[in-house]
Amino acid sequence: MHIRSMFQAAIRLALAAGVAAACSDQPTEPVGALDVTESAAASLAGPGAVYVTSNAVGGNEILAFERAPNGELAPAVSYPTGGLGTGGGLGNQASLAFTPDHRYLYAVNAGSGDISTFAVDRNGLRPIGAPVPSSGEQPISLTVHGDLLYVLNAGGAGSIAGFRIGRYGTPSAIPGSIRPLGSAAAGPAQIGFTPDGRALVVTEKATNTIATYAVGADGRAGAPVISASAGPTPFGFHFNQRGDLVVSEAAGGADGASSASTYRIDRDGNLALVSGAVATTQTAACWIAISPNGSYAFTTNTGSGTISRLAVRAGGTLELDDPQAGITGAGSRPQDAAFTTGGRFLYVRNAGGSVGAFRVGSGGELTHIGDFGPLPDGANGLAAR
Repeated sequence: MHIRSMFQAAIRLALAAGVAAACSDQPTEPVGALDVTESAAASLAGPGAVYVTSNAVGGNEILAFERAPNGELAPAVSYPTGGLGTGGGLGNQASLAFTPDHRYLYAVNAGSGDISTFAVDRNGLRPIGAPVPSSGEQPISLTVHGDLLYVLNAGGAGSIAGFRIGRYGTPSAIPGSIRPLGSAAAGPAQIGFTPDGRALVVTEKATNTIATYAVGADGRAGAPVISASAGPTPFGFHFNQRGDLVVSEAAGGADGASSASTYRIDRDGNLALVSGAVATTQTAACWIAISPNGSYAFTTNTGSGTISRLAVRAGGTLELDDPQAGITGAGSRPQDAAFTTGGRFLYVRNAGGSVGAFRVGSGGELTHIGDFGPLPDGANGLAAR
């Protein structure tokens, strides 16, 4: 195993200018968490690790940082995906996804329109077969439930497509599973299963809407049900184990105007608002992660260089707990965020070129451990275990 170099025109999403500037990977500009112990997670596939994709035009790679017991990260080891990146911001969340047992890791290759599969073991990552076409253009987000994998394609008119995961982790396209987005100009950000796997959610930034899809026993999604977002520019989201859907809202990148909302979703894919547009008082809250116990949601505020903590109360009521629970620093531009399986650590991918590490206290307090990297320009996604 060795350290590889981490460093076609970039493919960019058509977003409002403010959103592109605030939530982009460019300098100029969670899957409900499992509630298990760190030791149980480690027993699945060796030491903990954090993963980021290089998203490089000449060849996408997964950059794997082994995690020490104190949360610090070792220098990255790179694994070619066999596909291509775009070299630029994708305006997305969840471009990497684990199977529930963390034995397989999936990555989108937005530049070549396919999905790569890796087995996770004590020696690192092992590629499984060749990349599989995403059944659309420019895949940007993935979600897994049981043996189902769905991908969000942002290119062209946009679509979602379903796959069945085989015995050795390889996904196979489900015939008849491709479905449209809410509109041909949706500007999608993320796809995710509900905790019970009976529905899918897609955030649509450009139209300020959220699309939901009921999923049948055959694994095929139904037609999209379109709901207005409580706050402008719905972006990242996560479910907790109680079924509360928490969505970050970037407000077009307007200064101090970001918010977050919670919803409940029924088995037919209908959304019901619980707490609407709870202000974070920060700028460009694009990405979000939920603690494994489901009690706290954390937004990364790209325009403010901060992390906000919101309390998720019983019944899904959302309250701002600390607008600046974590500080990532000037020029850091924090983006994707992910908890380790037991929730002891929170990691943040900074578009400034690093992965920020935070220790999480019992009340959701964040203690900065350090910043690790470097990451190449255009790096995308974040997953942790």
